[in-house]
Amino acid sequence: MKVPFVDLKAQYQSIKEEILPALTRVCENTSFILGPFVREFEKNFTNFVGTKYAIGLNSGTSADQLAVQALIEPGDEVITTSNTFIATSEAISAAGGKVVFTEIEEDSYNMDPGKLEAAITSKTKVIVPIHLYGQPANMDPILEIAKKHHLSVVEDAAQAHGAEYKGRKAGNLGDSAAFSFYPGKNLGAYGEGGAVTTNSDEISNFVMKYRDHGSLEKYIHEMEGSNMRMEGFQGAVLDVKLKHLKKWIDNRRKNAQYYDELLKNVDGLITPKEMPYAKHVYHLYVIRVKDRQGLQHYLGEQGIATGFHYKYPLHLQQAYQHLGYKKGDFPVTEKVMEEIISLPMYPELTFEQIEYVVEHIKKFLSK
Repeated sequence: MKVPFVDLKAQYQSIKEEILPALTRVCENTSFILGPFVREFEKNFTNFVGTKYAIGLNSGTSADQLAVQALIEPGDEVITTSNTFIATSEAISAAGGKVVFTEIEEDSYNMDPGKLEAAITSKTKVIVPIHLYGQPANMDPILEIAKKHHLSVVEDAAQAHGAEYKGRKAGNLGDSAAFSFYPGKNLGAYGEGGAVTTNSDEISNFVMKYRDHGSLEKYIHEMEGSNMRMEGFQGAVLDVKLKHLKKWIDNRRKNAQYYDELLKNVDGLITPKEMPYAKHVYHLYVIRVKDRQGLQHYLGEQGIATGFHYKYPLHLQQAYQHLGYKKGDFPVTEKVMEEIISLPMYPELTFEQIEYVVEHIKKFLSK
């Protein structure tokens, strides 16, 4: 049996009859950049998240950058965690900020509020908690610390479309949030895409101007910006997919429950923990084992695709040597990231496929 890590073809086939007419409408209207299809998606995504604004962009990295850039001056410090894709931290740098890392919790893999204040200095302006793998960070204590120190909070919600914290949607918890619509995400475009969500008029105004060369009116430029506009095709695709997102999340959660039950009490393995304050949407189903490299190789031989999210912590990578971090600075992050491996997870994954994956995990660990 072959079990892909993600099966975008299966998803496409299930909505093909809705997608193709939507793409045709974009062509017939020649609305290729921003335009009515992007505006319609922005309106519907705003309603979904529960914010006042959603601003469509060309990528999640752009969303991270502009959400931060709207709140800082060059040289300001921005705190985030090291167990993430580099898009989070490189966007902080692109916004003119200085990246500062902090520790994670071992059970949630998200920012540890108890370690956060130690990273705050007089130059800190923004905290960026990451809702990793589809589970929101513990936002209440993070927001309390931010309020105490007069800091802003930008959620990195790139993996958390539809996730909830105490009944509130991710993306509507901080000053603003950044979403990615990379094709493999729970809500994925057919190419690159992203969005900033916010209730702030000032942040929305900044992002809308910056994405379109500093302009809200063609050829009238209030500042220098860039070209970070969402394409009409992506707005149309995302608007179709948004209607199916709740069902897809339900399927992901059901599949996670199957994994949980089948992997219960397996020696040498730690399954994900859904925190009591969270509704996890399982963008990724990440387990921990001591020999993840060996497990990946063995599962690959059985036709099972897996991934590492992520392979090495950012504070120990060459790109951030200039920040002066060393091994041992974040022991929980370093320990966790040596053990994590992501199993196949997507809405169309079948119980039979999950059984097959689990059967071979058990075989490997029994050796």
